[in-house]
Amino acid sequence: MTITEKILAAHAGKKELRPGEFIEAKVDLLLANDITGPLAIKELGDDKVFDPERIVLVPDHFAPNKDAKSAEQCRLLKEFAKKHRIKHYFEVGRMGIEHALLPEEGLVRPGELIIGADSHTCTYGALGAFATGVGSTDLAAGMLTGEIWLKVPESIKLIYYGKLKKWVTGKDLILYTIGDLRVDGANYKAMEFKGEVISQLSMDGRFTMANMSVEAGAENGIFEPDEITLNYVQRVHSPQSTVHSYKSDKEATYAEIREYDCAKIEPQVALPPLPSNTKPVDEAGDINIDQAVIGSCTNGRMEDLRLAAQVLKGHKIHPYVRLIIIPATQKIYLQAIQEGLIEIFLEAGAVVTTPTCGPCLGGHMGVLAEGERAIATTNRNFTGRMGHPHSEVYLSNPAVAAASALNGRITHPEEIS
Repeated sequence: MTITEKILAAHAGKKELRPGEFIEAKVDLLLANDITGPLAIKELGDDKVFDPERIVLVPDHFAPNKDAKSAEQCRLLKEFAKKHRIKHYFEVGRMGIEHALLPEEGLVRPGELIIGADSHTCTYGALGAFATGVGSTDLAAGMLTGEIWLKVPESIKLIYYGKLKKWVTGKDLILYTIGDLRVDGANYKAMEFKGEVISQLSMDGRFTMANMSVEAGAENGIFEPDEITLNYVQRVHSPQSTVHSYKSDKEATYAEIREYDCAKIEPQVALPPLPSNTKPVDEAGDINIDQAVIGSCTNGRMEDLRLAAQVLKGHKIHPYVRLIIIPATQKIYLQAIQEGLIEIFLEAGAVVTTPTCGPCLGGHMGVLAEGERAIATTNRNFTGRMGHPHSEVYLSNPAVAAASALNGRITHPEEIS
């Protein structure tokens, strides 16, 4: 069996599973935010949750509250947490963007089964967990019973070899892969990431790749736990924490196997309106921008902020461009202050905001006007995603976004000296 099949079998109480089987599986952790949580809460009514210690509530999409309606959503989440004594409720000031926050807080471990009413719940596959997004009704059922109904997905093995070029990151690997697979190339499949490049990739890079698996239609993205994984787990968990690491069998069956020579991959940019519309940055053409966003559950971690600071240090942002930088969690924000990164950002002319999804979904703190263009380290560039339906979003890694903010057009970091 593959790693995905092994995790699902363990949670379904079965010795063996095959793709296409339908199972009822026990869930280790359930997640909701201020958009999806209220819908699940209304479905639950007065019923009690199965375990208040295995539910996580994070107001992060329209928080801090952008208007009266979002305030009502966040209030409903808080009142539910109080009523049911939910252990893991993260209020503004203690919260972060959910998919960066949960691993940081030690709430995710290898081998676990995690569902969240957010499509990018697949982020936790970076730690060797089976993690997938569900609808609010499925989440409500899970909160009530502690179980989820699933179809076992086929797996695609993606092998990355060679050596990464300068400025090429996990974001570029996943953008390149989505460009190859297209947005439906992994529909209801598990994307399993392997190879010598993956074995050297940082946890931050792995979180980025797992996060964007859903942009190829995948049910989940997953990495086999290794020394890098276990070192991370030991850092955020107590030493007594139980870890169940699974690996795919050599004889495991895959729907498809693809290999990528990373020495040939350049920094990528995804042109609107799809994450699969990828090109090397140098081939994107002369595209002026009005806004750059560095942050989100995809690229708001320390490695991302350090990369942006490396490009921005000693430079000034283009006078007609706004650069918005959003550390993904409060801990990341504090560490960025301690490392002097925030000072670099402010001196360059950027604005730094509290952790929020904000502009990623066109929510607030960076919405685009008609005709405006943005380059962003976010995960989606659908029509109207960041604001007006006649605005445009281009996706890239943090170094490319920072370089573009300096020049006022989409720019390779090598152009900045």
